[in-house]
Amino acid sequence: MVEQTSPVLQVEGLKVKVKTEQGTLPLVHAVDFELYPGRVLGLVGESGSGKTVTSLSLIQMLDRSMTVIEGSIRLNGRELCGLKDDELRRIRGKEIAFIMQNPMNAFSPVYTIGTQFIETIRTHTGLSKKQAEQRAIDAMTDVNLSTPSELLRKYPFELSGGMLQRVMIALTICLKPSVIIADEPTTALDVTNQLQVLRQLDRVRQEHGTAILLISHDLGVIAELADDVAVMQQGRIVEQAEVFELFDHPKHPYTQTLLAARPMLQISPEMAGCIWT
Repeated sequence: MVEQTSPVLQVEGLKVKVKTEQGTLPLVHAVDFELYPGRVLGLVGESGSGKTVTSLSLIQMLDRSMTVIEGSIRLNGRELCGLKDDELRRIRGKEIAFIMQNPMNAFSPVYTIGTQFIETIRTHTGLSKKQAEQRAIDAMTDVNLSTPSELLRKYPFELSGGMLQRVMIALTICLKPSVIIADEPTTALDVTNQLQVLRQLDRVRQEHGTAILLISHDLGVIAELADDVAVMQQGRIVEQAEVFELFDHPKHPYTQTLLAARPMLQISPEMAGCIWT
């Protein structure tokens, strides 16, 4: 594990507003947090609390004609707010990567998986086409995708949502960015592949010191991977603490409500005996 040093991503006073005919309406209110190398910050909250809007604002992917972003977002000391599109394109993927909640939105339907995967690798590295293809195959194998050579020749619509999710995660991991923003990365996966993906994210943060912002409504996923947790309600972070402290001693009433709403599996002693024998 990389030792905690200075933050790789610093967010201060982040505000996001949407433009309407009646004026601007606030979506995110003065959010502050930091990401450190090799650590995972879990961002939790109910649907509509502002988690995805916050994550998209970090990589400046909100429609500028419809939204206003205020505050400071510094990646390795460099301010991202106000950068031109061409500068942001060089940073996205290589320095800060985004795993989307809906994998179908991450790929163009008119190009094969291989064309998009290999082109992305070559855009951010000096690898040849053959080297990039091998890196793609290795990365897809790492996320439990069988016959990756065949998958590279397929179009996105030929893959299931779960397979596309793993392709996107493989592409993100193989570029070794400083920061990964993972928005519900296990939503479309079964339990076995969820575990595989969490292991891969854990491996990349340990081996490469990648900082991860893990957005999830699944508190089990957060408990499994996060080091720290921030709780978002109505566009505000209402509580932030180390993961064990937050789960064991939640302070804010909203956090207490979220934890109390977790489904608990009730197993009788007789049934438990059947499971473990």
